[in-house]
Amino acid sequence: MPLKTGIRDQGAGVSKEKTNPQPPTLTPRILGLIAGMGDLPKAVATEARKMGYRVVGIALQPPADDTLGPFVDDFHKINIGRFGGLINLLKKLSVRDAVLAGKVPKELLYKNKIGIIPDMKAVKLIFSLRNRSDDTIMNAVVAELEKNGIELHDTTDFTKELLAPEGTLARRKPSKDELRDIEFGWVIAKKMGEMDIGQTVVVKDKAVMAVEAIEGTDEAIRRGGSLAKKDAVVVKVSKPRQDMRFDVPVVGIDTLHSMKQAGAKVLAVEAGKCIIVEKEKFIKEADKEGISVVGINFKA
Repeated sequence: MPLKTGIRDQGAGVSKEKTNPQPPTLTPRILGLIAGMGDLPKAVATEARKMGYRVVGIALQPPADDTLGPFVDDFHKINIGRFGGLINLLKKLSVRDAVLAGKVPKELLYKNKIGIIPDMKAVKLIFSLRNRSDDTIMNAVVAELEKNGIELHDTTDFTKELLAPEGTLARRKPSKDELRDIEFGWVIAKKMGEMDIGQTVVVKDKAVMAVEAIEGTDEAIRRGGSLAKKDAVVVKVSKPRQDMRFDVPVVGIDTLHSMKQAGAKVLAVEAGKCIIVEKEKFIKEADKEGISVVGINFKA
């Protein structure tokens, strides 16, 4: 692991038009990694450093922890309510390029607000929203970052190798009935995504057992599994107009553990749009649990 060094002002400019990040050639450009919980931020940091970026990790707490530290060149923590503080920190660290990675449960807006102290910029942003849907919140965040000269890149710019390919990924293949449930679930999930409700549905015998909402994917799986009793099919897709800078669909080992608890046997994810964290380990775990994993791409 390279030795950590101090922060220097790189003087990196930002073009007016959004461009895909390119590997720096001389002085490394700084990439601000704004991190939530889970292992995705570590994967993004690892890939960005391979591309030649100097990665500054900023953990949003809660819910993020300190485990990102060893994977980045410089590590900081900030209370998730301090949006103005986050922008000021990014500026102080000369960050002009940034990426979001990791889960930030939306239920933090409603549950257990102890320790979350919003600053004036966060309060102003929240009260300016026309609603509190995911896209509305995140588009407002992106707009404020851009207003301050910080360009937010697609999460997938740093996770191309982790995107689900099309086809059967695990040893177990879905049955004909399960394939029909997958196709049925795809239509429902896309409709839910279009309304910015969630990205995951749990189905069985062409009936919807659960739709993901504010509780998140894992809880939706467990709830749907309890209603299906066993052999449920989980379908996770991107929104029809998915902005790949935020809220990109992600599955990982925890997804499989939730499926095991729920007795679900099939996980279908949108090929080319859904990130599989620790893909090789994920497939091995799926094989161990006898869960079918399929990359799908039905036409709308």
